[in-house]
Amino acid sequence: MAKQVKKKKRKLRIGRLLLILMIPVLVILGTIFLTYRNSLKPVQKTSETVTFVVESGASTKQVAAKLEEEGLIRNADFAYIHVRSKNLTDIKSGTYTLDKSWNVEQIFEVLNDPNAGEVETVSVTIIEGDWAKHVAQKISEVTNVSYDELMSLWNDEEYIRSLMDRYPFITEDVFNPDVRIRLEGFLAPNTYLFYPETDARTVTEKILDQQLSVYNRFADQIAASPYNVHELYTLASIVQYESGKVDDMKLIAGVFYNRLAINMALQSSVTVCYAMDNDNGENWLACEANADFESPYNTYKYPGLPPGPIVNAGEDAIEAVLNPTESDYYYFMADVDTGVVYYAKTLEEHNANVAAHTTYH
Repeated sequence: MAKQVKKKKRKLRIGRLLLILMIPVLVILGTIFLTYRNSLKPVQKTSETVTFVVESGASTKQVAAKLEEEGLIRNADFAYIHVRSKNLTDIKSGTYTLDKSWNVEQIFEVLNDPNAGEVETVSVTIIEGDWAKHVAQKISEVTNVSYDELMSLWNDEEYIRSLMDRYPFITEDVFNPDVRIRLEGFLAPNTYLFYPETDARTVTEKILDQQLSVYNRFADQIAASPYNVHELYTLASIVQYESGKVDDMKLIAGVFYNRLAINMALQSSVTVCYAMDNDNGENWLACEANADFESPYNTYKYPGLPPGPIVNAGEDAIEAVLNPTESDYYYFMADVDTGVVYYAKTLEEHNANVAAHTTYH
């Protein structure tokens, strides 16, 4: 009996000891739970709206930390645990208006709403006559996408082939080894809005979508032309580069068609500018003086059209090559000072125009 009494007393002592040990554990757990519950409450009772920005690519933990830092929630770690349990981690980038009287769940519900945020965008304008390299530079200046990344992508055969079913103006002709930039000529002039944090493919395909809209407007005429789509875009790029005024485009297009019809070299100095990589005709005299420059793009040395477009042409230039003005002209020259274009039927007439309307002779 004595042994049984001792065992009972020992068990009671162990039970009391365990109870004593459990009390602080329970107190700690209770404190943690209360702290957790309190951390989910609003930081203040009175309404106060503030602007909060979620950067593109920010994780839920990063957003929670920023919310705590900016005084919108009490505890980032507890907030993270809570929103994970509520499946509120599909946070959208953008600029939000939040209220300090909202609890954690209310805040994250807004951050998960794709229509709640004002997304910051940047504007890029591609003008008629821009080269691909000019477009890449403009985009790289206002987004996280680099110039080199874009230029590389616009020459990436595997990527470009993946686009061909979607964009009918991209054909096998762009893979001619003489083509300098495969998407040159297909980067549609327009003003675009991009996210500052984006990627090269998203940017590229937004521009190509615009070109598709242009192409679709002319699709029937393109299909009816004796020239294929690559040739038409190439000729449009030359017309764009040569023409300072929309009114001259159709007549200039007609001059080039007259030359092509008799296998006469186009002899366009702007193709020499592109061949020399002479930025968009700056120091245009260098283009005029280098008719012998070795390049497949040089239409003084090589008859017919160059391997591909030399600028990104606008709709007016595309329409001009599809609806040229017929004439007996085989020559033209523009007065650099006035922009007036003078046309001629013969070389003699052309030389007379050059002598009369240029200042560098």
